[in-house]
Amino acid sequence: MKTRTFDANATSGDSPFGDLPVWDLSHLYAGQDAPELKRDLDWLETASRDFAAGYEGKLASLDAAGLLEAVQRNEKIDMIAGRIMSFAGLSYYQKTTDPERAKFYSDCQEKITNYTAPLVFWMLELNRLNDDHLERLLEQNTDLARYKPVFDRLRAMKPYQLSDELEKFEHDLSPTMGSAWNKLFDETMAGLAFTVNGEELGLEAATTLLTEQDRSVREAAAREIARVLGQNIGLVARVHNTLTKMGEIEQRWREYETPQTPRHLSNHVEPEVVEALRNAVTSAYPRLSHRYYAMKAKWLGLDKMQVWDRNAPLPMEDDRKIGWDEAKGTVLDAYSGFDPKMAELAQPFFTDGWIDAGVTPGKAPGAFAHPTVTDVHPYVMLNYLGKPRDVMTLAHELGHGVHQRLAAEQGEFLSSTPLTLAETASVFGEMLTFRKLLAAAKDDAERKVLLAGKVEDMINTVVRQIAFYDFEVKLHDARRGGELTPDQINEIWMSVQGESLGPVFEFMDGYETFWAYIPHFVHSPFYVYAYAFGDGLVNALYAVYEEGDAGFQEKYFDMLKAGGSKHHKELLAPFGLDASEPAFWDKGLSMIEGMIDELEAMDS
Repeated sequence: MKTRTFDANATSGDSPFGDLPVWDLSHLYAGQDAPELKRDLDWLETASRDFAAGYEGKLASLDAAGLLEAVQRNEKIDMIAGRIMSFAGLSYYQKTTDPERAKFYSDCQEKITNYTAPLVFWMLELNRLNDDHLERLLEQNTDLARYKPVFDRLRAMKPYQLSDELEKFEHDLSPTMGSAWNKLFDETMAGLAFTVNGEELGLEAATTLLTEQDRSVREAAAREIARVLGQNIGLVARVHNTLTKMGEIEQRWREYETPQTPRHLSNHVEPEVVEALRNAVTSAYPRLSHRYYAMKAKWLGLDKMQVWDRNAPLPMEDDRKIGWDEAKGTVLDAYSGFDPKMAELAQPFFTDGWIDAGVTPGKAPGAFAHPTVTDVHPYVMLNYLGKPRDVMTLAHELGHGVHQRLAAEQGEFLSSTPLTLAETASVFGEMLTFRKLLAAAKDDAERKVLLAGKVEDMINTVVRQIAFYDFEVKLHDARRGGELTPDQINEIWMSVQGESLGPVFEFMDGYETFWAYIPHFVHSPFYVYAYAFGDGLVNALYAVYEEGDAGFQEKYFDMLKAGGSKHHKELLAPFGLDASEPAFWDKGLSMIEGMIDELEAMDS
């Protein structure tokens, strides 16, 4: 079976929201049998072997020019491997239930793991270089010095390295370790079927019903999600048990201080900064989520909220569906209002096949922006269903895309932004879109709906994600004591839900299984705090913007262009901000609190 060749002008034309765009993956490769793909796979195998033959055991003897050449050759290998896996991965996520696409993805992963196995020496040998020797080489060559952040990140892993043989062994095992369990989870979630009021739906469509105006529909969807997750809870618990055990083994062998340490290292963020964020948010639960949901219960005429009421629209909210063209116009206008350059950077996503927006059978749920490699462009995936939150999701993912385009000029090794900073442009794009809609509100009722929606989004981004983080911390700690039953994992989930959502909530039987469909726990352990980090950071940034900071736009674009070449302290300094100060997080949380104050005032 050949991979479909995607037409840049193709659309999913049967959508009730207008013609929804489909990816044109030919910008990567024309198909699974494309000669360019075979050429690149062959090149990768040869280039990796030649690189090892030329440099293994010899890095310490290289001069500055020789080390620069080695870095650039390694970067080219990384780019070609990234292009191949981007194509295979994006094809797979379009239809995870297609066995041909799943096989192609697995085969590419296995080939690249095998071909790049000779490169394992690279990080190990670099980290054996004497600090003073490496520093002298960097001082001698400005082009080499540009890669200092790459060396710094690699050398941060030095205390946790295993022997050369064990590192090679782990590399060879990788396709059958975490990634294999990730695929099992993805394929299971994509294959689930939910029947609500006689209609069979996938996970994305079923969870979207939790935002319907009709409370009986929301309840039916919540109970059906609980039923189906309950039927599959054993398998998902097996995935989590295995991955958390793998994490514990990795921690023990590498002597990581905590299960979170590798995430903090990859995010280039200090553990104490994350702890300050976590503590600031959890102490604010009563002022934020508890207070807001108590207000919302009154608006809905309820004494107690059920889980299917958490994201319910307000009674006065318009239930209309938003067409694709309107969503596109709203986001581009908001971006242009900040700076026309931002809208220009977003425009090709709509016109050149860089977005896949429709909800189709087997498609992975959720949304993401994938940067691919720096000589191509990012791709955005959505599951667009015409909800106001879908417009905000579009604004969010386009923010990522703009960020990734700007950072691409740093090159393959320096463009990748740590997760904590990767959420900056996405959340900022949401904020721009929200502020534009709020300014255009025709009356207090519409303003209230918009404000409430934004508060809920921020609670979902900050409070909910920190609760997720606490769930993961407790899950990994509990797993040290042995295999966890589904009921034990359910108990951990419920322990953080009540604390974060507040006393106005009652929890239906079955809600205890809702941890099972969250992909971040499987794909990216402890990723979730990055959302709260990004939201707090953007709230603080936006406050500076509203204060009329001179040259804000230019400084903002410079920050995005920096990609992964600078630490968060250096990036925020031009704005007078410092995330290592506890007061920084309070500043961000106070913006949410201010919006809740405004909503309370409207009720008085």
